[in-house]
Amino acid sequence: MTRSFLTRTPSLLIFIACLAIFTLLTTFAAHYGLISTSFVKTLGKTLCLCLAALAMDLIWGYAGILSLGHMAFFALGGYMIGMWLMYARTEEIVIASLANSGLPATAQEIQQGIASQIFGVVGASDLPTIWAFAHSLPLQLLLVVALPGLLALIFGWLAFRSRVTGVYLSILTQAMTLALALYLFQNDSGLRGNNGLSGLQNLPGLDAVSQDSISLWFFWASAAALGAAYLTLSWIVSGKFGSVIRAIRDDEARVRFLGYSVEGYKLFVFTLTAVITALAGALYYPQAGIINPAELAPIASIYLAVWVAIGGRGRLYGAVIGAAVVSLLSSWFTGGRAPSIPLGFATINWVDWWQVLLGAAFVCVTLFAPKGIGGLFDYFTGSHAPDRKGAPLGPDQGSLQEQEALE
Repeated sequence: MTRSFLTRTPSLLIFIACLAIFTLLTTFAAHYGLISTSFVKTLGKTLCLCLAALAMDLIWGYAGILSLGHMAFFALGGYMIGMWLMYARTEEIVIASLANSGLPATAQEIQQGIASQIFGVVGASDLPTIWAFAHSLPLQLLLVVALPGLLALIFGWLAFRSRVTGVYLSILTQAMTLALALYLFQNDSGLRGNNGLSGLQNLPGLDAVSQDSISLWFFWASAAALGAAYLTLSWIVSGKFGSVIRAIRDDEARVRFLGYSVEGYKLFVFTLTAVITALAGALYYPQAGIINPAELAPIASIYLAVWVAIGGRGRLYGAVIGAAVVSLLSSWFTGGRAPSIPLGFATINWVDWWQVLLGAAFVCVTLFAPKGIGGLFDYFTGSHAPDRKGAPLGPDQGSLQEQEALE
């Protein structure tokens, strides 16, 4: 007898309910001034990171592909929407400035003024070709999806058709990220080099709207995107497609022997997760206000993997929990709000020691709690591994194979 979608995914309704309650409570607290605008932005950015962690969990926790380059797609999504935000905002400023002259400004004069304002900081005065669609919000939104998706499609096709797997694929994805970051650091990249794009928190045409309201809009959008992605990915992993990608993770050769297109499944998952991560970046950077090539540093993608591991890979809710917990703790420790600990011979400043603490947590989770924080739910709900008379469950101990064996 075939079970219903909700029966196969009991965590879905719980997650959606918790997300809805969290959104309502945050909105209430922000409306009555109980939390600051900056904290609302922090929560909105955290939801975006949770969305990126969901994508990472699908490709790593379920498909077994450890990608160390997905934050490149995250940054590309931010750059695509940032180009429109910066262009449209600068256009308003230039038009207002030229309005004081005696003659009406021509379209060419406006474009030259925009180019000088945006690229004067890197010694240029012309709009690069890649900014050809920056004047159009619909086209830039299309690029948010199309550019990272196309890059992932090409990279994945080349890698998977060559049957690159394991650590070699991880190194290749990291190399892709590093190459893209080094290119964007150059002033002639067309994206202002090391200066990046700034002022993204200022929405064009909404000068009369306060940042309090704008921060809530983006928070709502981030929550809606996270809920929609969780619903979609839950549906994907609960069906036949999810069973196939888990089988590829556990025994790729056997799945190929059974006649499945392993490379096709991998390519679809790689491209889909790249697009989801890019959408997360497109929502994140207008709340952050600035994006530069440092956001593409390979360490960022490693952090993404750490969040998923700490939360519990192979569990969508685990990825969300890991990203939320680590992101909020990181903001607290690195923001100077955590009190320093004097030891007499030395003082522990958490701003300097946070990364050490995070690394130690990752090592401890890997060694002693491979199911991560999500594994605590098994303990409290009484879920245990089935009695398989000593037979192995598979090579991956952190991917819910005990539960899969029951299904």
